[in-house]
Amino acid sequence: MNIFRLAGDMTHLASVLVLLLKIHTIKSCAGVSLKTQELYAIVFATRYLDIFSSFVSLYNTSMKLVFLGSSFSIVWYMRHHKAVHRTYDREQDTFRHWFLVLPCLLLALLIHEKFTFLEVLWTFSLYLEAVAILPQLVLLQRTRNIDNLTGQYIFLLGGYRGLYILNWIYRYFTEPHFVHWITWIAGLVQTLLYADFFYYYFLSWKNNKKLQLPA
Repeated sequence: MNIFRLAGDMTHLASVLVLLLKIHTIKSCAGVSLKTQELYAIVFATRYLDIFSSFVSLYNTSMKLVFLGSSFSIVWYMRHHKAVHRTYDREQDTFRHWFLVLPCLLLALLIHEKFTFLEVLWTFSLYLEAVAILPQLVLLQRTRNIDNLTGQYIFLLGGYRGLYILNWIYRYFTEPHFVHWITWIAGLVQTLLYADFFYYYFLSWKNNKKLQLPA
């Protein structure tokens, strides 16, 4: 554990709390992609299967349970809570997200560090997380107007991955034989997908204007 890893985890946790705050307090999921949330639920379900077979620390297990529980609760609220579901923009959120799942699974079967059931699923979760934000970004480009909580959620989500890259760089120089190409490349791809959003986010902050993405 180092300061970059801890900051990344806390930023990731903050992003989830911001989204839950919007859903629970305002009873709205406007501007939030259900497709992206479903992909994240799959990411955490396949990544944290080892929660039943290995124990690293109380902190590690607690974070796994938080992300598993929050991801599935968000999907449930958006699908089944009457007040929240009414605010879901189904007509705009039309990205065919299931087409991302099979290529990621096939890639995990072909490129992995070890050919075991848990390792392949863990690798699959890395590939899928790298592209899971795509439906959300497409939805934002279609709707253009982004409320503050949604903008903060996505900013924190991208920030978490950026901090994890700093964590990998730190560990590369401080830990012998710390080389994980699959994790690094997937994380870099994921971070690059946020580049356009970050650009317009900082422009809106600098000019004190409402965040808007180009169509």
